[in-house]
Amino acid sequence: MLIFAGLGNPGAQYQNHRHNVGFMAADAIARRHSFSPWTKKFHGLIAEGTLGGEKILLVKPQTFMNLSGQAVGEAMRFYKLTPAEVVVLYDELDLAPGKVRVKVGGGAGGHNGIRSLDQHIGNPYKRVRIGIGHPGVKELVHSYVLGDFAKADRDWLEPLIDAIGEHAPLLAKGDDNGFMNKLTLAVPGGKGGVGEPGGTPPAASAAGGGPAKTKGVSHIRQARPQQPQVKLPESGPMAAMLKKLFGDKS
Repeated sequence: MLIFAGLGNPGAQYQNHRHNVGFMAADAIARRHSFSPWTKKFHGLIAEGTLGGEKILLVKPQTFMNLSGQAVGEAMRFYKLTPAEVVVLYDELDLAPGKVRVKVGGGAGGHNGIRSLDQHIGNPYKRVRIGIGHPGVKELVHSYVLGDFAKADRDWLEPLIDAIGEHAPLLAKGDDNGFMNKLTLAVPGGKGGVGEPGGTPPAASAAGGGPAKTKGVSHIRQARPQQPQVKLPESGPMAAMLKKLFGDKS
């Protein structure tokens, strides 16, 4: 048996927040694989089903993000599981939007939900880090993660969440690389999502749109538009000097 925990904040006002992408992933898994209806237990919502022949308990902690470890810890102890049998899906600021990385253990990276899990169950559990991008400056992080995904984000978010639901059995089987490869192919462009070559710059996505990148034009050229061409003199001392230096090409 494995526990798959999606992290987020309970309540309709939070459901479209970037911080709730873990809840979105858990819901997609439950829908795609016909899990049982969500019920209340372990200070969270739980649903039961199977992935790749493995019995799975899906958990969405209802303790708010900062206390996520309480719900997951209760479920883990009830079923006498170890951290190695826990998979956690959550938002990651340090990955470009649409990029997903899976690893075991590691630091919390400033994520309060992960910090709570480390405190309650230990460190060596599997982490499915779902990239949401970074707003650019630390002062904007709070409002960014607790803000709704922009309309422009739907282009990568919807296919990515669907793909997480579809290919979750690979996670249950331990095929983490296969899982990541499937998600990369699911994101438009197959390049790892927004912020990667072929994707939308994170700043534009964070702002809910923004100027489109001009194909074939460098980011420096876009930031510094071409200035009008200066007209050279056709007569006078300056014109004579230029003709002497470069020759008369008229």
